[in-house]
Amino acid sequence: MPLPPFHLAFPVHDLGKARSFYGELLGCTEGRSSDEWIDFDFHGHQIVAHLAPGKAGDAASNHVDGHGVPVPHFGLVLSMADWEALAETLKAAGTEFVIEPTIRFRDRPGEQATMFLRDPSGNALEFKAFADPEQLFAR
Repeated sequence: MPLPPFHLAFPVHDLGKARSFYGELLGCTEGRSSDEWIDFDFHGHQIVAHLAPGKAGDAASNHVDGHGVPVPHFGLVLSMADWEALAETLKAAGTEFVIEPTIRFRDRPGEQATMFLRDPSGNALEFKAFADPEQLFAR
């Protein structure tokens, strides 16, 4: 059975900046929209940026493998090749990373490539990849 797409609605301060970040930088196709929200195709998943000034960008973090991981956050598990290509695209665009592209849990269960960044409203995103996809839920 194919994995069903998830739906995530999240707050943004500025729809134009959200359109530029998700649509242009991340390459998400835009779906329906209004003056208050925009649907994006996030690799087959539906994410919706809702205009909610002052409600985005929580700054909490938890310690994970030597880094302060932003909470909350959302993102994708990509193939290693797609993760590497995205990391290069983001670096070339001058992206300011919360956590630079790195390998986390090296030589341990769950070893993964990861990077964290924030959208223009401060929402945290994580993109990760596994050399061995079977490690996604490794303990």
